[in-house]
Amino acid sequence: MKQDSPIIRRKSRQIMVGNVPVGGDAPIAVQSMTNTNTSDVDATVGQIRALQEAGADIVRVSVPSMDAAEAFGKIREQVSLPLVADIHFDYKIALRVAELGVDCLRINPGNIGRDDRVSAVISAARDGNIPIRIGVNAGSLEKSLQRKYGEPTADALVESAMRHIDILDHHDFQDFKVSLKASEVFMTVEAYRKIASQIEQPLHLGITEAGGFRSGTVKSSIGLGMLLMDGIGDTIRVSLAADPVQEIKVGFDILKSLRLRSRGINFIACPSCSRQNFDVIQTMNDLEARLEDVNTSLDVAIIGCIVNGPGEAKVADIGLTGGSPKNLFYMAGKPNQKLDNATLTDDLERLIREEVARRKEQEESIIARSDH
Repeated sequence: MKQDSPIIRRKSRQIMVGNVPVGGDAPIAVQSMTNTNTSDVDATVGQIRALQEAGADIVRVSVPSMDAAEAFGKIREQVSLPLVADIHFDYKIALRVAELGVDCLRINPGNIGRDDRVSAVISAARDGNIPIRIGVNAGSLEKSLQRKYGEPTADALVESAMRHIDILDHHDFQDFKVSLKASEVFMTVEAYRKIASQIEQPLHLGITEAGGFRSGTVKSSIGLGMLLMDGIGDTIRVSLAADPVQEIKVGFDILKSLRLRSRGINFIACPSCSRQNFDVIQTMNDLEARLEDVNTSLDVAIIGCIVNGPGEAKVADIGLTGGSPKNLFYMAGKPNQKLDNATLTDDLERLIREEVARRKEQEESIIARSDH
């Protein structure tokens, strides 16, 4: 069921994070953050490569010390993804990673200290064409704002962000993006909606400290979904107390559900009931596990009986409708062959991979013809 998303995205200024455009009409970028010790170069490189394999567009790396900054330089040499350095307070770390090839600085100008230090960081960013990400978090608001508001609020988040933005404006630096994160969904959504109309820069979305895999996925899906439906958001990060690779997968699933980006297989599957003619749940679990490596966009409908099966199969790229004695397999909306329960998962995997290979070959052929 290939349809364009009805969402009209907020117009924003485009910046470049390495070779990834952020904002404007660029696709919404999906990013995550390493949770390894940055000074452990091998472990951090391994995690970044795993994130890249999962589809990450950008990866953020914490750089809490000068030793970590030197390690960051070694990491930068070994990976191709754009890297954001997460830095707090110490302007010298920002200057060092700028020398070592960072693609974006996640640093709040107001926390750097004296104006000469802020100027030095902004000059380094300007000279290296390095954008800055202002990252406001409800858990680390300035003490003056804590006193003013009593507790974190959407207005407090926006005011904090505007303070940092004013510093960049004072230095005539416009290549930045902004995030305003809280663990509370309504506060986060309200803050983003307020700032979206006040600045032209791209917005990085996230529900911070969202929780474990299940609860964090639900909370992030609701919060990010509300904003994305409003057309707000140029990059997203799903923050989970889980393997960072899962953050990328959930991020793409959110975008896929809103038809904002497509990567990998979009499964349409029934929850199963007593009408099912094969084990839908086990089949889906097996297929998802086996086909995690597939990046090609494909709609696959797995329906256990003939009530909804034919209708779903007709609008999917590949479909399966439960039937007795055999299940009916569809290709491009048309009945193609019958599959036996005994070899059902193996047959489905084979047929899906054959279709993926056919599409890749077709794409390569188109590219080759265009090159000539």
